[in-house]
Amino acid sequence: MIKRTGAYTIAFESRPVIAGWGSVVGKKEAEGPLKNYFDKIIYDSYDGCDTFEQAESMFQGEALEKALERSKTHANEVDCVFAGDLLNQCIGSSFGLMKFGIPYLGQYGACSTMAQSLIMAASAVESGGAKVSACVTSSHFASAERQYRFPLGYGGQRTPTAQWTVTGSGCCIVGAEGSGPFISCATIGRIEDYGIKDASNMGAAMAPAAFSTLKAHFKDTGLGPQDYDLIVTGDLGSLGSRILIDLFHRDGLPFGANYRDCGVMIYDAARQDVHAGGSGCGCGASVLCGYLLRQLHARKLGSLLFCATGALMSPTTSQQGESIPGICHAVVLDVDKG
Repeated sequence: MIKRTGAYTIAFESRPVIAGWGSVVGKKEAEGPLKNYFDKIIYDSYDGCDTFEQAESMFQGEALEKALERSKTHANEVDCVFAGDLLNQCIGSSFGLMKFGIPYLGQYGACSTMAQSLIMAASAVESGGAKVSACVTSSHFASAERQYRFPLGYGGQRTPTAQWTVTGSGCCIVGAEGSGPFISCATIGRIEDYGIKDASNMGAAMAPAAFSTLKAHFKDTGLGPQDYDLIVTGDLGSLGSRILIDLFHRDGLPFGANYRDCGVMIYDAARQDVHAGGSGCGCGASVLCGYLLRQLHARKLGSLLFCATGALMSPTTSQQGESIPGICHAVVLDVDKG
């Protein structure tokens, strides 16, 4: 049964299970500190395909295959898959997943898509609408650059606030049975727009949404930052993370001791030229399905508050001078059923 808790939070009383997960990343991600936690590394940015967009689709299929394998589930046992990406009309997902023949529900939350898809998958299982569901998302540095900024051959200068789109994908299989981790509740975010127009400073655009969702989560649940072993945001990067911490401190709320950002975790800022860190749908997804779920499964973490953030922009709105609205959804993962 799905139960409303406060204004923005829903609780899953039977606690759907993440029965399996899979992660796939590219060469640059494999050069970072989390290399040993990813299931598969693709050193060819084309992944044997003709285009970067086709490669991104391949990443999604490979992440789904690994998650199915880990959960000992066949594709025909999955009732629905919730998937999305950053490309126009979510072609990374539709082209990548159609071969599996799983009923498909496309999602778009920009870089918050992994959290949004987890909420949808858990809701489907909790309601009885699905016995098993899947959620998957991806991003690719080259395909994102081509769509949102400039083709790689342009060689444009990157500003210090710019983030590096992660080449990667993550997938979770969500069901009603298993030993965990469990999805206990989720806080659905509101769109926040503080007037940021710089597409190379998405951390600043998304940080207010993360602040809004986290404050709503703590108010709805009566919990605080100290009640979680770890709180992670999807990809605010180093600048956005500092802004989020400053927003909490401005309100006199202690925050930061057990907080990290996936965009900071996935790369080594001292050795890799990624400026403000990682971004993209594949950032939070690959860190969650590569590193974080392993920590939960090994009980090195008991509770995790996963907060994926997204910049709800498009090339059209940027060219028309619009600001960049932000969104953040939070999902609580626990190792215990109770």
